[in-house]
Amino acid sequence: MPTTFTLNTGTQIPWLGFGTGTALYSKDASQLVRQAIDAGVNHLDGAQMYNNEETLGTGIKQSGKPRAELFITTKLNGKVLQPGQTIKDTLQVSLQKLGLEYVDLFLIHDPTPATKQSNETLIDWWKQMEGVYADGLAKAIGVSNFKVSDLEIILPGAKVIPAANQIELHPYVWQEAEPIVRLCHEKGIVVESYGGLSPIVRVPGGPLDPTLETIRQRLAKDHGQPVSAGQVLTKWLSAKKAVVVTTTSKVERIKEFQDLPKIPDLTLEEVKQIEESGAELHKRSYMGHVFQ
Repeated sequence: MPTTFTLNTGTQIPWLGFGTGTALYSKDASQLVRQAIDAGVNHLDGAQMYNNEETLGTGIKQSGKPRAELFITTKLNGKVLQPGQTIKDTLQVSLQKLGLEYVDLFLIHDPTPATKQSNETLIDWWKQMEGVYADGLAKAIGVSNFKVSDLEIILPGAKVIPAANQIELHPYVWQEAEPIVRLCHEKGIVVESYGGLSPIVRVPGGPLDPTLETIRQRLAKDHGQPVSAGQVLTKWLSAKKAVVVTTTSKVERIKEFQDLPKIPDLTLEEVKQIEESGAELHKRSYMGHVFQ
């Protein structure tokens, strides 16, 4: 499995990112960010909406890690974009909070505050994102929670193709997600996943569990060491060529992710089995208003 993916800017994005949303929403993320960096994670994923960019910046500073060795993302909160305020204005505020001169990736977090106004609003947002990229405040620009229809609004007039699309991705949403994943791959847009462990964290006892256990046992036997159900799910994400963004307070969980390249890959049949079991239940945990 790859340890980095190449964005359409030529920049390498690490396959594993530490996210500061979910459990860290509106909380001090500095300690866990530093813990993640100390454990070897160089990809940090933040957002204006998470309301903790200052503490993400504090964790980065406290780590002492050279800026050039880190990959840092933040995302536009279009819900609070005020009349007369530009997307560049919001990113400059984010950079001040983060204590940075630039981010490696800046994403539109949610298309719906724009599309509820008009398709032209989303087109204008993307033009403004292209301006941020041209100014060097973001080394790459992309989107998050975009469906096929959202990408189809901005792609025809885009001078810069989005570098990434970060979406909830796991077997219980795969049937719905497959078209956007396929389109992203066709356009050279890297897929970033979040919520990848939802089937075991949020839907215990679901139809996927027996399949994960069978595959887990096979991998453990071939690997000669214990393998977790979470590692099986993450191997499935790897098979889908997805960057994995996750949040954890446990160093040992980070180690589990980092050990993934040493574990055998899933067979094509196992990938198919996971998807067939996942198709028995549709369960989305985030951004339901986008995917109605």
